[in-house]
Amino acid sequence: MKLRVYNILKSTKVEGPGIRYCIWVQGCIRRCKGCQAVNTWSHKAGTVYETKDIIKDIITRKNRIEGVTFLGGEPFEQAQALGEIAESVHNAGLSVLCFTGDYIENLRKNTSNQKLLSNIDLLIDGPYEDDKKDFSRPWCGSSNQRYHFLTNRYNEKIFTDYKNKIEINISKSGMIFMNGMGDFEDVLKKTNLTSI
Repeated sequence: MKLRVYNILKSTKVEGPGIRYCIWVQGCIRRCKGCQAVNTWSHKAGTVYETKDIIKDIITRKNRIEGVTFLGGEPFEQAQALGEIAESVHNAGLSVLCFTGDYIENLRKNTSNQKLLSNIDLLIDGPYEDDKKDFSRPWCGSSNQRYHFLTNRYNEKIFTDYKNKIEINISKSGMIFMNGMGDFEDVLKKTNLTSI
């Protein structure tokens, strides 16, 4: 099965509990005003991977990571491919965190979402709403977004154990990639960067 991807970050500490392997999927019909990930919107951009290759890469790192995070873009636009990845990494003992701009009530109505939903430990749902910008909770950008603990792996303790942070990564080719949750514009001003 194929997955269209914007970016893969194989080790990060700011996209969920512990050290995580993060997959930003490519494509999002929502296009929320103020979204920090506008480069993930196009359904034609990105790189297409075979899910089996991504799974293999994640499993080789399983002793160095706590889990996998899916974000984007809109992960549930590629729910079947991500469901395949989630099931494999879950079976390997890794956790799965997933973000969505939709609401869980809607996602549960679509049978093509079931494999992905059944292999997620923590789902953060709801569209980013610029007029409700709020960085007080870990990994959320607006106050309308909700946490759903779908297994007993995580619980409300995350609210005291984790705070929002931002990482700045520089690739071997010199590309700068900023990830995490916070005021990216403020970081750009303080670092004299013009864009990411």
